[in-house]
Amino acid sequence: MTRYRICSENDIPSGSMKPGQAGKETVVVFHLEDGFYATQNQCTHLFASLHKGKLVAGHQVECPHHRTRFDIRTGEVVCWANHPPGVQLLNILRAKKALKTYPVIVEAGQVFVDA
Repeated sequence: MTRYRICSENDIPSGSMKPGQAGKETVVVFHLEDGFYATQNQCTHLFASLHKGKLVAGHQVECPHHRTRFDIRTGEVVCWANHPPGVQLLNILRAKKALKTYPVIVEAGQVFVDA
């Protein structure tokens, strides 16, 4: 793995997220109460940008398009696409798929992602 600088630690206040580039990978870094986490930035349902979504329940990110929710710490699906009504029919064709997660290192006030 290679370490990529994403931003300064101060650029991501607690309870927020920031997209970035880690080599060829587009990632989103989250600053939660218990530390920093990183996942792929693309929802595994229909590929919306997760950094345009919202943080919910303290450790989940909700996709802005179909409200799929992922656990930021593990990448696991918490709630598979449930909005708007009827989108569940598409779920027959799109199996649940977890997000890829990446190690985050905070060093000398800088946030790095290993990818």
